[in-house]
Amino acid sequence: MSEIQGVKNQNLPELFWHDYLFKHLVLPFFPRFIKPNHITIFRFLATPFVFWLLYVENYKWGIPAFFVLAFTDALDGSMARVRNHITEWGTIYDPVADKILIGSVVILLVFHHLNIYLAAALVALEAAHLIGGLVIKMRGGKIKALFWGKIKMVSQVIAVMSLLIFLQTGSAFFNYASAAVFCAAIFFSVASIVVHGFRDF
Repeated sequence: MSEIQGVKNQNLPELFWHDYLFKHLVLPFFPRFIKPNHITIFRFLATPFVFWLLYVENYKWGIPAFFVLAFTDALDGSMARVRNHITEWGTIYDPVADKILIGSVVILLVFHHLNIYLAAALVALEAAHLIGGLVIKMRGGKIKALFWGKIKMVSQVIAVMSLLIFLQTGSAFFNYASAAVFCAAIFFSVASIVVHGFRDF
């Protein structure tokens, strides 16, 4: 990874399977002057707006707005790897933006509509990921996206979307599905911490 923002790696980064889909189906619509860090900053700025929409229970706009922001998580990472624009700033603040988005929604929705202990576990694990990343950086290590972390984030997004659909439609199926997928996300989160621990410590 580059040591200063805006400097590209000399070696091409390893791509995930979804990066190839983004490369051919999504990234052609984004001009090269749009950088991954621009998308991350957009997620930072838009998260309070999405939080407000969900807080006032405006699910008509809140659900698609949350989906768009969750989509930008995959977009900025794939753009950085495919276009070789991985920066030190991005490796630190991209996961922070993700955790603020998911953490705020978990605190708002899961505490009130599912289970307080489930919400506490999710928030605690996200905090553990942030602290672990900080420790890795302080030890001179490099933060890399891992398979388990990707699966965790996807699971969290699916769980939040299911819960939002339940709140919009009242369908019990989506309520149970949300709880089940959140539990799976906890498993993937723990697996990600364990894998990072064995790799980096």
